[in-house]
Amino acid sequence: MNRHLTGWLWVAAQVVILGALIVLPGRDDWATPRWVELIAAVLFFGGLALVGIAALGLGRSLTPTPVPTQAGSLRTNGLYGVVRHPIYTGVLAVVAGMTLRSGSFVHLVVAVAALVFFDRKAAWEEAQLAAAYPGYADYAATTRKFLPGIW
Repeated sequence: MNRHLTGWLWVAAQVVILGALIVLPGRDDWATPRWVELIAAVLFFGGLALVGIAALGLGRSLTPTPVPTQAGSLRTNGLYGVVRHPIYTGVLAVVAGMTLRSGSFVHLVVAVAALVFFDRKAAWEEAQLAAAYPGYADYAATTRKFLPGIW
């Protein structure tokens, strides 16, 4: 399959998963006291900020799909010196915040699906990055995927 088409299919699947979190109603499967709402808000807004800062850090390398642009270059500084996929980390923080706030096991299932999805999307994207940038393998060997020092 054409890698550009595959890239757009990844984006479409991402829209479906994130859209599910938005349209599914919250529930009362667990309590959401004020302190839980506060943590959820920090994750949500911190994640949005992380997405924005990471996107700006890519500059001309930013694309709507996980296929590298020919005009781009490998970014290994800023947030990209801390983790390989800070945009995905930010999105996952948003997902965590929405899930925590929702009080819904259904949202929790979707959040786990999102975590698995972004792990697999990142793996596919990394194959594209390794093909496009000769130094990618060395960068990936020394920089965690989503969380510094952990994962």
